[in-house]
Amino acid sequence: MKPDTEHEALIAPIDQDAMLAQAREWSAINTGTANLEGLAEMAARLAEAFSALPGDIEMIDPAPVSAIDPDGSEVDRQFGQHMVLRVRPDAAKRLLFTGHMDTVFPKDHPFQDQQWLDEETLNGPGLADMKGGIAVILHALMAFETSECAANIGYDVLINSDEETGSLASAPLIEQLAQGKYAALTYEPSALPDGTLAHARGGSGNYSLTITGKSAHAGRNPQDGRNAIVAAAALVLGLKQLQTGECPVNPAKIDGGAANNVVPDHAVLRFNIRPKSPDAAAQFEAGLAALIGDVQQTHEVSIHRHGGITRPPKPVDRRAQKLFDLVRDCGASLGQEIGWQSTGGVCDGNNIAATGVPVVDTMGVRGGSIHSPDEFMIVSSLRERAALSALVLHKLASGDPL
Repeated sequence: MKPDTEHEALIAPIDQDAMLAQAREWSAINTGTANLEGLAEMAARLAEAFSALPGDIEMIDPAPVSAIDPDGSEVDRQFGQHMVLRVRPDAAKRLLFTGHMDTVFPKDHPFQDQQWLDEETLNGPGLADMKGGIAVILHALMAFETSECAANIGYDVLINSDEETGSLASAPLIEQLAQGKYAALTYEPSALPDGTLAHARGGSGNYSLTITGKSAHAGRNPQDGRNAIVAAAALVLGLKQLQTGECPVNPAKIDGGAANNVVPDHAVLRFNIRPKSPDAAAQFEAGLAALIGDVQQTHEVSIHRHGGITRPPKPVDRRAQKLFDLVRDCGASLGQEIGWQSTGGVCDGNNIAATGVPVVDTMGVRGGSIHSPDEFMIVSSLRERAALSALVLHKLASGDPL
């Protein structure tokens, strides 16, 4: 199906060559989540690029985040600043657009360069996840700003620095910016290279349990000790008993222990859960509290819990489904076939949906093999997905489709 005249005028300003140049420039900057210098450079480049849009740009400090070291001590974690652009903040109808500047590749990772796999496919760090997606946000909004209906809505754009590690340092900001929004779009790459969208998502939670027992000599007086490793093992077995089809549980690592002739008095157990619904998450939390209490009493140890559910499950309600339908219909009018499927992955769309705002969170480029040195972006999808977003924006601004 060929675009009609209205659509052609809307998407005409979208310049794929400019989008590709930006995505390649940004991919060349290492922005592993822990590379604060690289993230600062990237944030500056993004602020310059997004200054092409009306509104005010602000760099916002990360929220405080702590983690548990192998010795059980709580330590602060450092993250980069987040970029926020606010356009027409007093508009009656406002939208939220989110993306992330960080990647999973640290500055000492061997995957730092780009190479063409064929004339349509470019391999490089973060091209799909999601520096290409950031280019889609920018150029879709630039095209939209040329339309008469742009004045009908306002919007915020958030590009955070810590999505790849769970958005712990940006979660309060995501929640704040999502409040009162009519709808939201997030620019993770498509769920499949054909452009399929992620639909409903499960949630995710990461936990650390620090177990403190009592040391003793393993030969002379083991009865006086309280073995933290044994208690950790009991927790692992108990966690697997809590697992259901609606809430997979993955015990991942135990830190601790001592010499073979010492009853160990310290251990840290780390695990992840993937609840598929809010009810499953609540059921697990209740079960975990009971399990901790039982192991503390049975093994006479103390247990300190750190962490929890950081990505709530993302069901698709009636208004969210209408947004999916709108994206599908806009795609059809542009000659793009848009489908969707549920997924076990998580992203900032989970956090947005938890505020009650309808969101489609895979509006970025088509590509694949993300989080690996085989990551690739299909170059023609830059303009394709920017056109899709521009048309979705036009429909949201010119009516009340949700």
